[in-house]
Formats: sequence, C-alpha cells, structure tokens
Amino acid sequence: MLYESPALQQKALACVPLPRLRANAQQRLLQAQEADPECSLDQEDMLLLELLGWFKGEFFSWVDCLPCERCGGPTKSAGALPPSHDDLRWDASRVEKHLCSACHTSTPFPRYNNPEKLLETRRGRCGEWANCFTLCCRAIGLEARYIWDSTDHVWTEVFSASQQRWLHCDSCENSCDKPLLYEVGWGKKLSYVLAFSREQVVDVTWRVPQTFQVVDVKHQEVLSRRGQVQEAWLRETIDGLNTEKQRSLSPERRRELLERLLVELVEFISPKTPKAGSLGGRVSGSLAWRAAREESGTAQKAEEFVFVPTETEKSEKLFHLQYSASGDRYHRVSSGGVELPGWRSGAWRQEALFRKEEHDWNMVYLAREQGSLSGRISWKFDCGSAGLKIRSVTVRALSQTFHSGRVCWTMCSGQDTIEFPGDGEVHAAPSFSGSTELIVEAELAGGEGESSWQHAQLFRQSLKEPKEPSLEILIALETASQPSAETSGP
Repeated sequence: MLYESPALQQKALACVPLPRLRANAQQRLLQAQEADPECSLDQEDMLLLELLGWFKGEFFSWVDCLPCERCGGPTKSAGALPPSHDDLRWDASRVEKHLCSACHTSTPFPRYNNPEKLLETRRGRCGEWANCFTLCCRAIGLEARYIWDSTDHVWTEVFSASQQRWLHCDSCENSCDKPLLYEVGWGKKLSYVLAFSREQVVDVTWRVPQTFQVVDVKHQEVLSRRGQVQEAWLRETIDGLNTEKQRSLSPERRRELLERLLVELVEFISPKTPKAGSLGGRVSGSLAWRAAREESGTAQKAEEFVFVPTETEKSEKLFHLQYSASGDRYHRVSSGGVELPGWRSGAWRQEALFRKEEHDWNMVYLAREQGSLSGRISWKFDCGSAGLKIRSVTVRALSQTFHSGRVCWTMCSGQDTIEFPGDGEVHAAPSFSGSTELIVEAELAGGEGESSWQHAQLFRQSLKEPKEPSLEILIALETASQPSAETSGP
C-alpha cells in the first residue's frame, strides 16, 4: 500500500524522465504500427518497455558486494551486522556485512524494504529492484502488482489495457512478457507465486511453469511441491483477503476484477509452447508486440532500421550521421538535422546491449548486458533503392576497453569487410566505391570477473560535458548509372 501514497509517487515521478520516455514510446509505437498495420497496442504498452530499459540501464544498479567504504577495494560477504536505528526506520531489519580483504573494514549493506529509501540508494538485488520498479510503475499511472515467489525471487506484473492481460516484467533482466523465463531459462522449481496489488491477491503460480510437458503432468508436478499448506486453506485465505480489500470498491470495479481473474484462470490452463532456445519467450501476441520487444525471432527484420537517402540527401549526394551517447540521439546532419531519440532507434541489429549511466562518475556508455559473453550492434545504409551508389565512405568511432575487454569494429559492403579501430580517428574504405550498401558493426567481448561486461564500452562520454559525437558516418553518393571515380576511364 506504500505504492499508493501520493507523496511517495511524486518523489518517484521526480526521478523518472517521463517526457523522454513518452517520446521514445511514441516512436516505438509508430515503428510497431509500420511493422503490423493491424497493431492494436497503445502508447502505454511501449511506455512500459521504455521504463524497463531506463530502470535497468540508467537508474538502478545490481549489488553483489559493495566496495569498501574506506579504501574502495573489493569485499566479500561475511555474515550480518545489527541494524541501526536509521536502518530500522527504512524497514531494513537485515544488514549484510561486507568485509574488505585489504584493510579489513566492514561495510554494511542494509536490505531496505521501504521504496522511498530505494529511490535514494538506487541499488540492491531482486528485492530492491522489484520494490522500487513497482513504485515507479504506479507513479507514472501504470496498474502494477508485486509478485512474490517462494523460491526466492520477486518481480512485477503490469496490466495492459490494450491486451486485457497482465504482463510479466522483471526489471533485473529488462524482460517483459516472458513468464517462462524462470523455469525454462533458469531451471527453477516453482511452487508458490503470489501477486499482490492494492485491490487483490492472486495465486499466479500456474502462469509460470508452463513448459513442453503435458499440462496435467506439469500440474501434478507443481502440486507435489506445494506442501506447506493445504490448497483449500490457501484458497479460502486469499478469498478472505480479497473480500476485505475490495469491501470499499464499487460494484463495477469488483465485477471488473472478477472478469480479469476469470481470464487469468483460462490463461493458466491454456499453456503456450515456447520455441526451443527462446528461454521460454512468448510466442503468442501480435507481430507488433513481439517486434517492439525485440523478440520476433525470424520476423525480426520487420523492426530492423535501415537508413535510406531522403530527398535532400539524394539531391546533395551526401549522407552524414552522428550519434552522441550523452544526448542518446542520432543526428542526421545531411537531412536537415533530423534527430532519432534513443540508441536503438537507428540500429539495424543489436544483441545484449544496454545504455549505462554511471551517476557516481557522471559517465555514460553502451555496454553488453551482465551475464552475456558478447554483445553487438550494427547500422545499415541502403542507397541502391534510391538509385544511388557509394562514391566514398569514412567512419569515425570511439570505444574503450579495460583489462582484457575488446571491441571489434568492422564495416562491410558486399563481400568486402574491413576492420578498423575505435580510436576516434577517421577511417576510409576506398574499396567500397560503387557499392550500394554499407553495414558498420561493433562487437563487444572479453573482460574479467563479475564486472567483465564493463570492460568493453562504446561511446563513453561525460554526462556533464557533452563532447563531439562518438560515432560519425559520412558517405558521398553518386547516381547508379554514373561510373565511380575509381573505376572510370581517363
């Protein structure tokens, strides 16, 4: 019920860059509608996806062990510390002790349960992530509920008005509508999964463990793990809680909640079989919905962005693109300064990447997702469809590596591929003259330890002092019927 506090929602709202997220959501919706003319989604669906990406990529951070508060060195978990008065004030009855191996200082890690405090600390594990994310959902007007799993995980569900169903949302994973993630992807053996909102408690266990097995067999397998209480007692207890929570609601609202529950029960007994290798990714839903979440599989080309010359660029015979991580937008210099918000908006393909803001260092960059061995992003330019071809190409890109991290930059046209360093210098590709398309790609890999994902970075820039663009692609064009300077005769 803390999530329903108007004062607390205002505090959360002050942290969320809502105008930017709404603008990106509108752009994402337009792309979904182009991919599927029968798209029935709305901007609220896309706003949820934008909120998930912002929360993981910019706002919250994961904690295994905190750095030593005295020397900044690495620490290891070493039991517990007694909570202070301030810890208890913010509902942190459990305080972990993180011991520095160098100076032997104990750094406390209070496990705060009050979401107001989490808006300040902005760090933790799944408990803190789900707690704070659910508050942010409520603050921007999304109908959300907190999901508790007895096998030690928590997440959020958000109701989609356009789809008339609850969507699984795991802010730790930046994952939406993948309820099979835990049992298929993680190998968890679930037993009790309960949803809590201001108006209702629902046993949602049956949404999560739907795998390749026959429904009745799977049902019995889950039931065999649910031995803590009798099923009849659990149903009666949940019914009693709902009667109390809904006592003050209007008859219309109570009927609406009942209808939603009936729809959920049908969903629970109608499992969808996931595709092999998808980690339980959802196969139901429209192409637009799957494309917007970058889960469309073989249909992914529908949302891949390709730069095609505008009338201005055709007239000027020039394509000039810039990207700046600090502003997180593409600047199409050659087309009257048109801008595309968000690093994904201009990408042809991207895999396991996110935008990371380090507020303690005031730096921003693209990095691969935690737990991924590699990540990649590419940009594609097609001039053949406009009756043009490439006369010359130059690319300037900036990347940074630490320890054993590595970034491999390539530009490709036809059968010709050229590697180049991300050193901020201009690199040309004379052999591309006469080609009709260009693909620029960066692959991130390597690194050491738990922070290996941070050891290969693209476009690292200061948030306080924006620098010149860290990606710049310049293509001089000519008509397809005109011979290139390199191949024409004397």
